[in-house]
Amino acid sequence: MNMQEAADRADEILDSTLQAVDPEVHWTHGPSSAGSCDVTRRRTIMTVISAERRGNFLGVVDRYWRQSGYRIISTRNDAEVPAIYAQTGDGFKVALIVGGEGQVFFEADTPCVQESEVVDPTSQPNTPSYEGMENIPRPNIHSEFWSATGVAGATLPPGASAS
Repeated sequence: MNMQEAADRADEILDSTLQAVDPEVHWTHGPSSAGSCDVTRRRTIMTVISAERRGNFLGVVDRYWRQSGYRIISTRNDAEVPAIYAQTGDGFKVALIVGGEGQVFFEADTPCVQESEVVDPTSQPNTPSYEGMENIPRPNIHSEFWSATGVAGATLPPGASAS
């Protein structure tokens, strides 16, 4: 496997993770980086995930990763900045990290592979691109479910599966 193939696999891991989240969240590409033999791909969630929904969100991703055969390496059980770190069977490391003001980030790191050129991700974000901006803004898209506050016992919309 070369670095481009590994980057494509990292994109597949991140994209399938985001597709597993229901109700859907809005995301954009975070900065990609390439080392001498590895690649990091990132996704930044632009949907506001309220503190009340944060546990639901982490639970959805944790369950998806476990069902996909990923091994959970560690978790950070912090109320403000929790995180989940996992590894796929083929050696890719993936993380869900909650940062400042509750913004959620996903990151996939490839194992060391054969050096090659790497192009930008081809998957299309479901928000505007922030390419060329110095920083991606804080989450700014409201979700009836994920952004809800003060409703810890509220139910999901019909057909959704975030619990």
